[in-house]
Amino acid sequence: MAQPALVGRVIAAVGAGDPVLPVVVVLVVVLVAAALLGAGQQYLLQRTAEGVVLTTRRRLVDRLLRLPVAEYDRRRTGDLMSRVGSDTTLLRAAVTSGVVELAGSVVVGVGALIAMALVDVWLLLVTVVAVSVGVTTAVLAARRVRALSRQAQEEVGAMSAAVERVLSAVRTIRASGATTREVAGVSTSAERAYRAGVAVARLEALVSPAGSIAVQGAFLAVLGLGGWRVATGSIAVADLVAFILYLFLLVMPLGQLIGSWTQLQAGLGALARVQEVLALDPEHDEVPERRPAGGAAAVLRVPTAGDPVPLLELDGVDFAYPGGGEPVLRGVSLTVPAGSRTALVGPSGAGKSTVLALVEGFYPLTGGAVRWAGTDVRELPRAALRSRIGYVEQEAPVLAGTVRENLLLAAPDTAEAELWRALADVGLTGVVARSPLGLDVPVGDDGVLLSGGERQRLAIARSLLSRPALLLLDEPTASLDARNEGLLRDTLAAAGADRALLVVAHRLSTVLDSDRIVVLEGGRVVAAGTHDELLDVSPLYRELATAQLLV
Repeated sequence: MAQPALVGRVIAAVGAGDPVLPVVVVLVVVLVAAALLGAGQQYLLQRTAEGVVLTTRRRLVDRLLRLPVAEYDRRRTGDLMSRVGSDTTLLRAAVTSGVVELAGSVVVGVGALIAMALVDVWLLLVTVVAVSVGVTTAVLAARRVRALSRQAQEEVGAMSAAVERVLSAVRTIRASGATTREVAGVSTSAERAYRAGVAVARLEALVSPAGSIAVQGAFLAVLGLGGWRVATGSIAVADLVAFILYLFLLVMPLGQLIGSWTQLQAGLGALARVQEVLALDPEHDEVPERRPAGGAAAVLRVPTAGDPVPLLELDGVDFAYPGGGEPVLRGVSLTVPAGSRTALVGPSGAGKSTVLALVEGFYPLTGGAVRWAGTDVRELPRAALRSRIGYVEQEAPVLAGTVRENLLLAAPDTAEAELWRALADVGLTGVVARSPLGLDVPVGDDGVLLSGGERQRLAIARSLLSRPALLLLDEPTASLDARNEGLLRDTLAAAGADRALLVVAHRLSTVLDSDRIVVLEGGRVVAAGTHDELLDVSPLYRELATAQLLV
């Protein structure tokens, strides 16, 4: 703000024949100080923007990993990933070119207007009229940028989801000869993102000419009127030069103001997508509505073998997946005593895997209750309950990284000797020993460097290391050959000596020696007993056993 006034002083001093060196020295000092302060401002601004992005990404990732499982069923992974990536990047631009520069531009612009008013009110009036027309046009155009920007980000999220879909199944796509079709599908999604981005660019392109016209109009009007006023002696040449410099000082923040407003609108569109996720309720460790007012959380108790209270009990459980549809489970009741081995068998779609998901608390019950040691699980701290349950899903997911990192997932403080012992229990020692890296051998993305059976055995070893009181196994031998199935049966028999097992199995040979086999059909329990008892009383079980040559 001091620079135009100092330039005017220099011109006035030259015209009057006064010494100019002192004023020039002050002007140089001001210019150098402005450059240094500008560099510091730029650094602080960028650092602040990076801090905002870091905080937002941390909050987003924390919320994404704590959402109820039902939310992942409703949403596409690629779209959620784009909110952490591209949406937060837009927020960075909004902080740098938006909020801070917008505030700075307002301060400098107001200061320039005040200085211009002190120089000449009539020139200021012409400037304000010319600039107001352009600013009003630009603001009206920028108002639609937020909605269009959000639409563009939605399309980018859809494109990311499409890419994630094809990359996660690239082998299946290649084997099916569907590469060209899938490329076309992703390209269509990319084209929609392109069109949405072009719509934003088209609107932003209208903003810039409006500002340019306003600036040029103001400059020409000031030159014309100012030249006339100098000729008539109303103002001095030095004052006109100072006014024009202040006009330039107004023009710069005015251009920043228009650009910042546009960037801010685009950032607000991205912010709305970020806030949409942050507004989702996370999965809470405790469920306060199940607890008496002012009461403490129920104590998690682990019964021992022979305890009259079962470790796990399902009492009349009804369940339908969120979003409607037919019930998956209808009045399911069963008990799993401590130290026992219980199996769930039945045709596909009977609800066996759903039972395990409900025991883990992944979904809210539609009706009935799940009890742990006689206490409704909705009254227990969820994290503490899950720490006592081991769960091996049907797909046996393996995380990208090393064997060691996968084994330490649930038990990060486990000694290396125990890791090797767990691998030996599931027959994986040879797989790890064949690499010079040992436990640090990489498994690839989703465990692609391991066979299906190796992935499943690694997942089982990972669960055993957490020493759970209850081990949930969903099709543990689905990907194993006969030799490794026998080895795993021995492992499960040993594991069942000090913990309860609840096993879902299509291959009945895995569960023949279970203490209790529960037969599900159509979401209902139709029979329960030992293998020999069920052969006599359950036509469905007898049919399954006959089909697998067990009769």
